[in-house]
Amino acid sequence: MRRRDFVIVVGGAAAWPITARAQQPAMPVVGFLSSRSPGESSGVLAAFYQGLREAGFIEGKNVLIAFRWAEGRYDRLPALAADLIGLPVTALFTAGGAPAALAAKAATSTIPIVFSAVNEPVQLGLVASLSRPGGNVTGMSTFAAEFWAKSAELLKELVPTAIVIAYLMNPSSPSAERYLSGAAIAASTLGIDVRVLNAGTEQEIESVFATLPNLRAGGLVVPNEPFLDAQRVKIVALSARYAVPAVYSLREYAVAGGLMSYGFNLPDSYRRAGIYLGRVLKGEQPTDLPVQQPQKFELVINLKTAKTLGLHVPLSLQQRADEIIE
Repeated sequence: MRRRDFVIVVGGAAAWPITARAQQPAMPVVGFLSSRSPGESSGVLAAFYQGLREAGFIEGKNVLIAFRWAEGRYDRLPALAADLIGLPVTALFTAGGAPAALAAKAATSTIPIVFSAVNEPVQLGLVASLSRPGGNVTGMSTFAAEFWAKSAELLKELVPTAIVIAYLMNPSSPSAERYLSGAAIAASTLGIDVRVLNAGTEQEIESVFATLPNLRAGGLVVPNEPFLDAQRVKIVALSARYAVPAVYSLREYAVAGGLMSYGFNLPDSYRRAGIYLGRVLKGEQPTDLPVQQPQKFELVINLKTAKTLGLHVPLSLQQRADEIIE
């Protein structure tokens, strides 16, 4: 049977006719809940599929996947989670950080949930501990506060004269408080002034960038945050327009023309989460699967962008980079 014979795609979400469901009683259905948008998630989605394949699952062959995308609207996530549970689904996979994971956890305490790339899930209440998650939730974790401090340190190394560094933040992010904590650590350690720029919409992103000249910010830090990540092309373009040196959390920003990125490998987090999901589909319980942490942090420097900004990248910094884009 060809996939189009039993899967109907409506508005980016998969739905199954009654007759098709009757023909495929043994095939598990995975609900894929993302706070991001499908168009800009192709890279991480490919990594997710790779992880599933490594675990022995191929979409349409021995697993079905129903997609729901919030497209940056976190307030839509509870309804989308409820919609998936009503299909029903065998397990839930949450993408796009904490917002989707929290919405899934609030929607069910029985259906297994695997999350990808969530900042500090213990502090957010998703799991009891990394080694013993408890309940029906497990997945891949990241670090928030550490990134903010290290990113400011890298900016100071690249722009030693900077005394003001701006931090772009989505105030509706569940990790906002942790981000602020990291910014405070950076300010205290480096002796700099921190200016937090709150932006939760595309219009607000443009507005806060327009304030940078008056702030005399010597640099900008952009964290791994689902809504902001979805706007990475716009953010990189605005950083270039206002000629502000910026360090980002994901390699994808540097590839898009950003100056520098430091953080975990996001596609690898999705791949490993896909493997975890496969283990759950085979019968393992989330409570028995420890939350995994990033295996490697990567420093990527875009020398072309540095030249455009008139910045000299010290050789010592280049030597520490995992990747140089020229």
